[in-house]
Amino acid sequence: MINKTKLLVFTIVVLIVMNLTLLVFLGLNSHPNEDGKGMQPREIIINKLRLDSKQQKQYQELIYLHHKEINKLDQEIRNSKQELYLLLTKSKFDIKVKDSLTTVLANYQKQIETTHFNHFQDIKKICHKSQLQDFDELTFDLSHIFQNSKPPK
Repeated sequence: MINKTKLLVFTIVVLIVMNLTLLVFLGLNSHPNEDGKGMQPREIIINKLRLDSKQQKQYQELIYLHHKEINKLDQEIRNSKQELYLLLTKSKFDIKVKDSLTTVLANYQKQIETTHFNHFQDIKKICHKSQLQDFDELTFDLSHIFQNSKPPK
């Protein structure tokens, strides 16, 4: 009985140590650092461009408008994909309809990329001359900054 108790206590202690180690590891890796890891894209842009409070308010409005447009396009894409995949339920369908729907989807994706590009043009417009070099440097990082991010709903 004593051996089972010692084994149980030892197992519990090991599990507690492992959990604490995991929490410390996750806590250390979740803090933002100087290269922007662990930061939201919004925070990275504000920091890299050193936006003042007025610019941050303008930037927040740009984000709102950008998300509104992207969400609208995302909904159009979902609707078009639904139409496309419903063709699979038919034993025969017109290939022209399928091609038309994939073209529509490609056009929506093009609109999304254009919307992103225009968004950053708008951000550039709120920058002061002293921030333009920082903006140019930021453009090299944009594809990485937004690689896995989704706009908030």
